[in-house]
Amino acid sequence: METAPVFVGVDVAKLQLDVAVGVEGPAWTVTNDDTGINALLEDLRARPCALVVLEATGGFEVAVTTALAAAGLPVVIINPRQARDFARATGQLAKTDRLDARILALFAERVRPEPRPLPTDAARLLDALLTRRRQLLAMILAERNRLGFAPAPLRKPIEKHIRWLQRELESVDSDLGRTIQSSPVWRARETLFQSVPGIGPVVSRTLIAELPELGYLNRKQITALVGLAPLANDSGKHKGRRLVFGGRASVREALYMAALVASRRNPTIRTFYQRLRASGKPPKVALTACMRKLLTTLNAIARTGTLWSADYA
Repeated sequence: METAPVFVGVDVAKLQLDVAVGVEGPAWTVTNDDTGINALLEDLRARPCALVVLEATGGFEVAVTTALAAAGLPVVIINPRQARDFARATGQLAKTDRLDARILALFAERVRPEPRPLPTDAARLLDALLTRRRQLLAMILAERNRLGFAPAPLRKPIEKHIRWLQRELESVDSDLGRTIQSSPVWRARETLFQSVPGIGPVVSRTLIAELPELGYLNRKQITALVGLAPLANDSGKHKGRRLVFGGRASVREALYMAALVASRRNPTIRTFYQRLRASGKPPKVALTACMRKLLTTLNAIARTGTLWSADYA
């Protein structure tokens, strides 16, 4: 008699992994290091695993996820908010590591998210460099704000720190350029994306690192993934405003800056923006529509592998 496939939830912490097999199956804890991960792999290989689900935990999940995927086990990393909302929907309000592992196992069984290829080491490096760039920009802005109110004795050290941060930013930008140039695929995609008026190096690299699905989904799927699909808010006779939220915030931020430039420099987007404003749309609504139009244009360019043309828009 064949054994029924099992769904496994793994709650990841810095020092340990809490594992649960199904809703009523065994549960145990291993250390989040090579010894514990190898023990976990040995146990899961002996089970007919249909799916293993983990939460994103800021990097602590990378080692175990990579090991599970290398062992041929179907693994998915989900957003922690998605898991928490699912727990509340099932009536589970308490929160412990052991309970979280059970919820993840139940989520795997009921929702069954589709496993996707894990990012390569190069893709993780590119994403880390982009994250570091955003951190440096935030620190430079904070220091400049402090400089405006700092007493005279503190101005010189703050200015010195700003110069150091700017040098670090230049170094990260150089590393980003070298990382992109090291991959023929990324190099080609950067050329394609930057052919669109309004798309510069920062936006194109953000898309390459944080939106690898670009070109592989249809226009509705890609806008929903980024969080640019208008969401209805209707109930009975009430017709609420359509809003956009969720999705990948860093990609939306990059596209917002691109839309600002494109609404002035890209002839197609500029005409589109002016038409929306002339019809009475508020500036932010018109810019959001431009972001969506840019995204779908980039999606078509990535899918076809051809440079920008006004026909895409």
